[in-house]
Amino acid sequence: MLASGAVDPGLPAAAAAPSPVQTRQPGTGHLFRPISADDEEQQPTEIESLCMNCYRNGMTRLLLTEIPFFREIIVSSFSCEHCGWNNTEIQSAGRIQDQGVRYTLTVRAQEDMNREVVKTDSATTRIPELDFEIPAFSQKGALTTVEGLISRAVSGLELDQPSRRANEEATAERIDEFIVKLKELKQVASPFTLIIDDPSGNSFVENPHAPRKDDALVITHYNRTLQQEEMLGLQAEEPEEKPEEEDLRNEVLQFNTNCPECNAPAQTNMKLVQIPHFKEVIIMATNCENCGHRTNEVKSGGAVEPLGTRITFYITDPSDMTRDLLKVTKNPFTLGDSSSPGRTEKLQEFSQKLNQIIEGNMKAHFVMDDPAGNSYLQNVYAPEDDPEMKVEHYNRTFDQNEELGLNDMKTEGYETGLASQR
Repeated sequence: MLASGAVDPGLPAAAAAPSPVQTRQPGTGHLFRPISADDEEQQPTEIESLCMNCYRNGMTRLLLTEIPFFREIIVSSFSCEHCGWNNTEIQSAGRIQDQGVRYTLTVRAQEDMNREVVKTDSATTRIPELDFEIPAFSQKGALTTVEGLISRAVSGLELDQPSRRANEEATAERIDEFIVKLKELKQVASPFTLIIDDPSGNSFVENPHAPRKDDALVITHYNRTLQQEEMLGLQAEEPEEKPEEEDLRNEVLQFNTNCPECNAPAQTNMKLVQIPHFKEVIIMATNCENCGHRTNEVKSGGAVEPLGTRITFYITDPSDMTRDLLKVTKNPFTLGDSSSPGRTEKLQEFSQKLNQIIEGNMKAHFVMDDPAGNSYLQNVYAPEDDPEMKVEHYNRTFDQNEELGLNDMKTEGYETGLASQR
């Protein structure tokens, strides 16, 4: 526990804790000097502060320094001459970085154990080979080495071992075995991996070959999650709420219109329907209360397809007549008294053939050719192919495009044409 009183590392040390005790200020020049044992002018600032162990005055020493190829940090050390309590930690002198950082170091030799490490209190330390992890905010930040990190972990585990041996002997034995494994890592008998993951982006692992690339060290920068933003005390920006898209499939729309027969005010109902394995269509129905006229119409919910569609269906069974598409009815006005005998006979013969087809007594081919490509005939085998149905796509002729109004339709570059007209 750091007992530095109300020291704010962001302020000059003398202003943070006024005291009659003489303090030593850093030498003149840049506030943060590169860390070096040979720089005699780089001296810590000493501040008398309260010891939280014995509640007598101890000494806090602050050193503002700069790590090469990293950034400025504040090293804080407290010691009490009365009770012997001491503590050391580091704090970043800058802001939380825009991205988190993950250092993955493969320790292969004894030299790697001497690499300088800056570990903030928000960093998580892992050694995958031992399934070992030091969670974030479980330790104070430290300026140390790889060996120092392992030594701190060993000290932390050994701290409560006496009480564990008294109360949980089996647990204490397992931890003793694990401590032995941690200590063996210092000998680097075999390579192992050290991972330091810091969402604040302020941790650091030294690259002794800098500015050249270090083959043993992989540095990954990543965007923080919302949970990591909250863990760091940052006010995460709430994602903009997208307006909910209105689902027209579950709603019948109504609008006022006039009856096509008597021109009286009427109401048209419209509903968007998704046909399985096809596309969306719009069903429109008008009902006139004045004259009783009713109309039903189906329109494609999409654009004209790039190709026309020709569907050829071989009717072989009465059940084929139940497929979604067409309901065959006879027109009573085609066989009136004014019809010529020859025409009447032909219509009667045609009507009989239709009945035979409907009853399944006569096989026939049904062909539906739609240049717009928006017609549909139900496939009862969907999504597999229907053996009795053939679907062909073809390029429209000029006359077909003319009939659909596509020849004079301009969908590209029309803004230039409008600008020239103005």
